Amino acid sequence: MKNLQRFREFVARFTALVDAHGADEPRIFADGEPLLRELILHDDWLPDECAVPSPESYRQYLLHCDPLERFSVVSFVWGPGQRTPIHDHTVWGMVGVMRGAERCEEYADPLRGESLACRGTHLVEPGGIDRVSPTVGDVHVVSNALADRPSVSIHVYGANIGAVRRHVFDPASGAPRDFVSGYHNAVVPNFWDRADDVRRSIAA
Repeated sequence: MKNLQRFREFVARFTALVDAHGADEPRIFADGEPLLRELILHDDWLPDECAVPSPESYRQYLLHCDPLERFSVVSFVWGPGQRTPIHDHTVWGMVGVMRGAERCEEYADPLRGESLACRGTHLVEPGGIDRVSPTVGDVHVVSNALADRPSVSIHVYGANIGAVRRHVFDPASGAPRDFVSGYHNAVVPNFWDRADDVRRSIAA
């Protein structure tokens, strides 16, 4: 049985953080990263349907979107060998690896007419968290670092990320192309049915 309460508590605490400091990106990073790390260090809550890889490409499953779209929580699932194009986010984000490992290739902000050069590469393993935003570095490629099994990461973004107009970049020219990622699940998982818990408390 999944420990859905763990995710409910994360959402409640992150909502309180955004209520108090929503426009303060450094504070969101400083206080939000420990919340995300606590979530990803316990691999007992993610619904199975939000961890399913696809042979076609990586998958992006919406887990929660704040009613005011101030933040969203998404699981990313990478099959062996899968990777993103060079892309940006345009909002703050935190990426926490929960299963497997991911490789991140970092790029400077693209200049049209100039080829893109990778500034560095690093590995993110379970419990590790990356930050992205236009202020701390926003352009990268992410890939599954494992050749034999999927990797899963939990992302928190400062918007409804599946509906944000973002960009992918041509490696040779730096030219941007608009894209909107959307999500691969048509139904958001139900973390909020606590009826059985309440029934048990009444019976006790």
